[in-house]
Amino acid sequence: MKNILRYSIVFFFISTTTSYSQHVPLGQEKLVALLDQELSGESAKRNLEYISRLHRMRGSDDYNKAIAFILSKLSEYNLEGIEIIKIPANGQLMYGTEKSRPAWNASFAELWEQKPENGQWVNHEKIADWESIPMVLAQDSKSGEVSTELVDIGAGTSESVYQYKDVKGKLVLTSSQPGAVAPLAIEKYGAAGVISYAQNQPSAWHGENENLIRWGHFEYFDNTNSFGFMVSLKQARAFQKRLAAGEKIQLYAKVIADTEATDWQLLTAVIEGSDPSLSGEEILYTCHLDHPRPGANDNASGCVAILEVARTIKKLIDEGKLERPKRTLRFLWSPEIEGTNSLLGFKPELAAKTKFNIHMDMVGGGLETKGIYQISRGPKSLPSFINDIGEAFGEFLNQSSIAYTSGDAVNYPMVSQEGGKEPFHAILGNFHMGSDFEVFTEGTYRIPSIYLHQYPDRYIHTNYDLPAFIDPTVLKRSSFIGAVSGVYLADFGSENLEFLTSLMKKQVLSRSYQMLQFADALPVEEAENVKYYFWLQEMEAFQSLEPYVSLSESQMEDYRSYLEQLKGVVGAGTPVETTEPNASLIYYRNPEIKGGMFAFGYDYFTDNFGKEKPRPQLFTYKGIRGTGSEYTYETLNLVNGKNSISDIRNILSAEFGPVPLSLVQSYLEALESIKVIFKNPVKIEKK
Repeated sequence: MKNILRYSIVFFFISTTTSYSQHVPLGQEKLVALLDQELSGESAKRNLEYISRLHRMRGSDDYNKAIAFILSKLSEYNLEGIEIIKIPANGQLMYGTEKSRPAWNASFAELWEQKPENGQWVNHEKIADWESIPMVLAQDSKSGEVSTELVDIGAGTSESVYQYKDVKGKLVLTSSQPGAVAPLAIEKYGAAGVISYAQNQPSAWHGENENLIRWGHFEYFDNTNSFGFMVSLKQARAFQKRLAAGEKIQLYAKVIADTEATDWQLLTAVIEGSDPSLSGEEILYTCHLDHPRPGANDNASGCVAILEVARTIKKLIDEGKLERPKRTLRFLWSPEIEGTNSLLGFKPELAAKTKFNIHMDMVGGGLETKGIYQISRGPKSLPSFINDIGEAFGEFLNQSSIAYTSGDAVNYPMVSQEGGKEPFHAILGNFHMGSDFEVFTEGTYRIPSIYLHQYPDRYIHTNYDLPAFIDPTVLKRSSFIGAVSGVYLADFGSENLEFLTSLMKKQVLSRSYQMLQFADALPVEEAENVKYYFWLQEMEAFQSLEPYVSLSESQMEDYRSYLEQLKGVVGAGTPVETTEPNASLIYYRNPEIKGGMFAFGYDYFTDNFGKEKPRPQLFTYKGIRGTGSEYTYETLNLVNGKNSISDIRNILSAEFGPVPLSLVQSYLEALESIKVIFKNPVKIEKK
């Protein structure tokens, strides 16, 4: 009876506070009207069509061409402070926990099947061609040339395969990524190269399209002196059928590619803030520019969306329709994660100025991609009011787009003439990893972020991630959320507090209902733990306003009282108690080691812990809402000189699902062994 009562109360509150289609959140109707009129999904898609022509691998010639193109558009749009930041990358330089990778360029790659003719093998049928589809060549392949037979090794990651397969000097056909089989197939058993048909990320459409060619790669720091080709599942099955019948398949492969030290180019521009006392604070828009061609949704879409935000806001300011925001808006284009990591290590003053981050990665996919749009919040280790802002404008689009699709009169339809008219249906409020925003929200920098993305997308990381599947309406809606959220944050002050407090109260109601659904599926002790940390983090989110507004004691008490009333209905909860030895131990971050443990291309943890040692089991743990990557990421985030091991375990369990304390403790001990954390504060002498 109690459960029915509390669910009814919460559902009543939710249903009476979120069923709107015309209501503009946070009193921003003028800004929303201006953005609806000026934002152009068509303009964004035209820019995307150019960028998608380029094979934009980190630091490569095509990556630099994309930088030059965006720079030209920024100049055309009259942006300010346009700058190319050059970061040396030679395979040895460290920026925080990131080791720089040199540029990788390829100029030629072809794979042929050969047939005997007049006593010698001659090229008969072309299988793969860099010029046509650059994705056929695995990233970080080296130059090479060979004429040899093909051997099927299946997954190829087990020693047992090579006990009855002679691969020396031959090309191996594998279902694994080239980098995964290289240590055995190439380094130990002497294969000449890899032909991979590794499949795309699992989804409901996994394996259905036999023509997809997946992005492949070697691990740069393994220094594999070989090459890999990526082929479709259709091609691989044809090879396998012939090999199983006892036929010999002779292939010819030639690759011209290499890596070289370079300066990574990161492009940035600003719209200067108008308030002298606030212009030094920045709202940072980010995306990642690097990706194999075509990479339309991933992530030319994010690149052109923030470019469209920059164009629109600057044009509205120049035309006198919009006042220049008080804080500075900054826009950044860089290589994914490793570029952002390196930048914050290379220019720490940028992190110091950045107050909020709005990140876009895969924000333009139409119906064909089957992409699920998400407006994700930061981790629970970083409660912030920014989450409510992004979600409020996302919910506004959800409701207004449904009304528009249904034929209702809608003030701000937020559609493009060349785009679709479907409902938005964004999922709000989850936490996801996998892109640059996690660099900002990591415990070193603690910069609150909004993460806009579509996942899953059935064409991600394949040759079918095409401009044809990009919808200008989705690009416009993504640009809208970014633009309205950024301008609101740039102008945020005490005059906005009443609107925002009211919104946050409504959002707590919605989240409390979701929290109850999660908690009620858990054992009683763990359910109480979820409730306890839910209320604690909701209060911390409200307190995150303090650097930006003057919160009076009565305002704090009003919000605290509001949460207490809800606790009376939902339950206050209690943390899980433990008698485990050392559970009360508190760790501190080493202030000299800045950044997370893992990024694309480099694994700081493994490099320092050692490949020969078994990794802590937390890496492979799977909870109800999270996997090892989330648990390990948040574990380090929660090391702050205040949380004990049991505190960290309990917060992780409330966020991702129950986790054994022993797994958390063993990972913390591993971090201590490589001096990322210490049991006592570390004093760093000034140099």
